[in-house]
Amino acid sequence: MRTQGVLYDKSKQFALGVIALCNELHEKGEYIMSKQVLKSGTSIGANYCEAVCAESPQDFIHKVSISIKEANETYYWLDLLHDSNYIDNEKYTQMSSQVEELFKMLNSSAITVKQRLTPKKD
Repeated sequence: MRTQGVLYDKSKQFALGVIALCNELHEKGEYIMSKQVLKSGTSIGANYCEAVCAESPQDFIHKVSISIKEANETYYWLDLLHDSNYIDNEKYTQMSSQVEELFKMLNSSAITVKQRLTPKKD
């Protein structure tokens, strides 16, 4: 059985929230930005899952970096959806907070692995 962990759980919960958001946006007739936020928002966890099975520490860092980029892109789409009045302040604050937490956790993981790869100076 595979170990899932906190980052997996949080990214999956966020992805499920993004899916629900996209369904709401489709009811409002918005399809373009919803597709973009769906792709980037669900990709965060998918790329993290790839990182967990990385072939090397460098591969882990690379795949986590992709997750970080997807989180950053998701911020952008949430900003656009909010600024164009497709999502309200409450939904925006909630989802932005979740993606920010994922961003920080992923960044921390990458930094930790990078530090382990850096030779210690005496």
